Amino acid sequence: MLVLFETAAGYAIFKVLDESKLQQVDNLYKEFETPEKANKIVKLKHFEKFQDTTEALAAATALVEGKIGKSLKKVLKKVVAKEAHEQLAISDAKLGGVIKDKLDVSCVHSPAVAELMRCIRSQMESLITGLPPREISAMSLGLAHSLSRYKLKFSPDKVDTMIVQAISLLDDLDKELNNYIMRCREWYGWHFPELGKVITDNLAYCKSVRKIGDRTNVAGSDLSDILPEEIEAEVKLAAEISMGTEVSEQDIGNIRHLCDQVIEITDYRTQLYDYLKNRMMAIAPNLTVLVGELVGARLISHAGSLLNLAKHPASTVQILGAEKALFRALKTRKDTPKYGLIYHASLVGQTTAKNKGKISRMLAAKAALAIRYDALGEDTNAEMGAENRAKLEARLRQLEEKGIRRISGTGKAMAKTDKYQHKSEVRIYDPSGDSTIPSTSKKRKFEEVEDDEAADETATPAVKSKKPKKEPKTEEEEEEAVTAEAEETPKKKKKKKKDKKAEAEAEEPREEEEEQVAAVETTEKKKKKKKKKVKEEEEDD
Repeated sequence: MLVLFETAAGYAIFKVLDESKLQQVDNLYKEFETPEKANKIVKLKHFEKFQDTTEALAAATALVEGKIGKSLKKVLKKVVAKEAHEQLAISDAKLGGVIKDKLDVSCVHSPAVAELMRCIRSQMESLITGLPPREISAMSLGLAHSLSRYKLKFSPDKVDTMIVQAISLLDDLDKELNNYIMRCREWYGWHFPELGKVITDNLAYCKSVRKIGDRTNVAGSDLSDILPEEIEAEVKLAAEISMGTEVSEQDIGNIRHLCDQVIEITDYRTQLYDYLKNRMMAIAPNLTVLVGELVGARLISHAGSLLNLAKHPASTVQILGAEKALFRALKTRKDTPKYGLIYHASLVGQTTAKNKGKISRMLAAKAALAIRYDALGEDTNAEMGAENRAKLEARLRQLEEKGIRRISGTGKAMAKTDKYQHKSEVRIYDPSGDSTIPSTSKKRKFEEVEDDEAADETATPAVKSKKPKKEPKTEEEEEEAVTAEAEETPKKKKKKKKDKKAEAEAEEPREEEEEQVAAVETTEKKKKKKKKKVKEEEEDD
C-alpha cells in the first residue's frame, strides 16, 4: 500500500512495510513513538518539493477545492502509475474519487488511514530526509499566510467585513436611540409636558432634562449653552404655567440616568459614523463619491462583500434591496420597481418624481463600474467616481431643464419643438336666443323667393324675343346634350361624390335655360293665334 502525504514543502509518497499493524487502529500510535519504530512500518518512496510559495499555494487551493494540481498529477504518473496494483491511501475521500476517475488508481480512505496520517505527521521530520525542520516551519508559515489571503480574495487593507458590521451596528443604534428618546419624552412629559413642544431636537431635549431635573428649578438654571435665548425664555415661561403632575426625586433620578444613556449612545454613533466614513473611503472610494457612505455600505452589506457586489450587473444594483417588491410585481404581472437601496442616494433624492427612474438607472450603471474598479483595481484614488458624478449632475440639469438634445448629428443643436397653443374648450354664450322679436315664418320666405323667380322669368323672354331665328339652334343643341348625357350616365356613376356635386351645379343653369326657352315658345304661339283671329275677322267682314 502507498500513502500520499501532503506537506507545506511538497508531496511525499510512503510505502507501508507492515500492513498488519494498520488493523490495530487504537494501538497504532505506539508504533510511531520513536523514529526507529516509525521507519519499520513506513518508508519514504518519493518526495516532490515545491519550487516556491506560488506553486505551494496553487497546490493547496487545488486540494481544498478537491481538484488535482499539476504537481500532484506529475507525481502520481511518475510513481504510482508504475505500481498500479498497489492501493493509494488518501486523506480526502473527494480527492480520491477524482484520482480514480482520471488516473484509474484505486484509492483507500478509512479511519485506519486517518490515524496513519496523524502518526506520520508526528514523525515527519525523521521520515522525510534532506529537509531541515527550520525550513519546513518557514514554508508552513508562508503557505498559511498566502492561503488566508487567497481565501479573503483581498489585500489586508481591503477587508470589507468591518464595513458590514459597522453599518449593521449603526442601524441598530438608530433603532435603540429612537426607542430611548420616545420613552424619555413620554416619561418626563408627565411632569413637564410643555417642554416637548418647545424643544424639538432630541439631543437638546435630553441635555435640558438632565440639567433641569424638577421643573421648579428652571428659573434658577442656565440653559444658554444648550438652547438659544428665545427658546430658553419660552421654557422658563412654560415652567411657570405648566399643567404637569408632581414627581419624586427618585423618578427624576431615573429619568436623568436615561438621558445620560441617550447622550452617550449619540456620541458613540457619531464616532462610529466617522469610522465608517473613513473605512469606506479606504475600501471603496469611487462608490462613496457616487452614492455616499451610508448607501454604499448598505449595498456592500446586502451583497455580502465588495467582490460579490462587483459581480452584479447594473440592473441588479439598481433594484438591490427591493427583492420583495420585484417578485410581487412579477407574480401579479405589474410594473417592476425602478430602485431599491440606491433611492436614498443624494442624486436620486434631489430629482423630481418624473426623472427618478432615469437617474437611478444611470446612477446604477456608473456605480457598477465604480464598484468593479474599487474591488479589482489597484489604484485607491476617487477620480473616476468624481468624473462620473459630474456627468450625472450635468445630465440631471439637462433633464430638469427639459433640453433633450438630438441623438444624431453633432449633438450640440437643441431639438426643435412646436410652440404650444392652448385651445380652450369653453363654450361662448349665444345671446341671439334671448331675442323677443318674432322671426318671419318659413312659408313667407319661400313665397318671397318664388315671387322673385317668377319676376325673373317674365323679364328674360322680353329680352330674347328680338332674336327668334336662333331659337331652333338652341333646341337642337339641347337635344344633343341630353342624348350625350344619357349615354354617359353609366360612366358617371363610378365617379366620386365631388364629381356629382360639380355635375349638379352644371345642370342648374341648363334647367334655367330650358325654362326660358319654354316661356319664349308659349309667347310665340299666343301671338300666332292672335294673328289668325285678326285675319278671320277681316275675312268675315
